[in-house]
Amino acid sequence: MYYDVFNGDADGICALHQLRLHEPRPEAILVTGVKRDIKLLDKIHGAHDSNITVLDISLDSNRNSLLQLLGQGNEITYIDHHFAGDIPATENLTAHIDLAPTICTSLIVNKLLQGKYRGWAVAATFGDNFHESARQIATEMSLDEEAISSLQELGELLNYNGYGATVSDLHFAPDKLYYALHSFIDPFDFLVESPDLAILRAGFEEDMALAMEQKELDATQNNRVYLFPNAPWARRVSGVFSNLRAREKKEAAHALIVENTDATLRISVRAPLNQREHADTLCRSFPTGGGRAAAAGINNLPPEMLEDFLNLFHTTFAP
Repeated sequence: MYYDVFNGDADGICALHQLRLHEPRPEAILVTGVKRDIKLLDKIHGAHDSNITVLDISLDSNRNSLLQLLGQGNEITYIDHHFAGDIPATENLTAHIDLAPTICTSLIVNKLLQGKYRGWAVAATFGDNFHESARQIATEMSLDEEAISSLQELGELLNYNGYGATVSDLHFAPDKLYYALHSFIDPFDFLVESPDLAILRAGFEEDMALAMEQKELDATQNNRVYLFPNAPWARRVSGVFSNLRAREKKEAAHALIVENTDATLRISVRAPLNQREHADTLCRSFPTGGGRAAAAGINNLPPEMLEDFLNLFHTTFAP
């Protein structure tokens, strides 16, 4: 059997799309979820003697299930840019992991495929907030500003769709969105022909209008912190909003706190774009935290730990 396991954001979807344009596997079972649903290998830990491709989820967060799957005769290809920890040394595992702060999973796939589907890699890279990296490839493709802006919008809309506490928060389940774009070799054809983009665009504009009305939690600090209510729009727009604010003030770190339905807090952290580091170590200091150096998060922070988080946040990213 074949399994394709991928993060439900722009990077995960576009990474898989590139791979399957190059090497189709229509029989593969898709395993995905909302962006923060990263322990995806837990969903297939009973697989035996299968071929498994894993994209854009932390190896370290999936270590136990990964080791179990490797011990059950599975051949696993792992492509990612998040914190990995020690990579198991076994011939059953092929790992392409790059932790460089300006690299996303779609760029790793793009390199493996020698730029065969670069347009999708550019869209994903914009979606993951690596604008300089995306523009570099777009320039190599000789794209004009209108085309670059179109790919940026595509990536950001695909990424916007991945954020939510559950799939019910999203406009499209990530596997359905993957299927919607997979018949398009060229992202510009998808931009012109897909009816799904209009739904994402309208939802994005409505959610962002609400987000932009929210004030800073404490405007006296160099870094910026925002608090959003327990609402689907707040969960959906959290990633794109955080990325936008980070680009506005590149010397500052940003934290977005969203209230969960169980009274815990979901936190998104963006390290300063001028120095993309420490977001992952900060978030891993708290329960359910993880991510990468430039952008990380905490899924369920107990509210009584919020003050500790804010203190460490401002200490970590002191001017």
